[in-house]
Amino acid sequence: MTRRRATILLHWTNFVLLILLVAGGTGSAALVWALVLTALAMTAIAVSQGLMTRPGPKLDGIARTAHPWMHRGMYALMVYVALVAAAYQLGAPLPGPDISLALMILLSASSLHAIFHLWRHTALGDGALRIITPRALHKVL
Repeated sequence: MTRRRATILLHWTNFVLLILLVAGGTGSAALVWALVLTALAMTAIAVSQGLMTRPGPKLDGIARTAHPWMHRGMYALMVYVALVAAAYQLGAPLPGPDISLALMILLSASSLHAIFHLWRHTALGDGALRIITPRALHKVL
């Protein structure tokens, strides 16, 4: 499996797991551990091979400078939530927000992340969504 396919698969799996955990609660240990594993796998790929995203030619100014740092921040938040979730499952919660609040914070950040990329794709027309969507959906975008 290529890096691109693995990242796309992990990205969307992570998103679906996040929605399921926020909507249904953290009662399912399997879903919590799946989120932990997908988050850590996605981060391992990014750390070992770099970020798959790029600012694109139409993104300029402060948005262009901030772009890679926003993604690094998303990865850092995702790892933190994975650690909170793992500690919760092991019965040794970390100090700070509980798992429910951590998941809501990640969902909120993910929503802002999605809005930013929707704006890039539609307003700037730079095809930002093609980077992280499966090729089968590119015709629709």
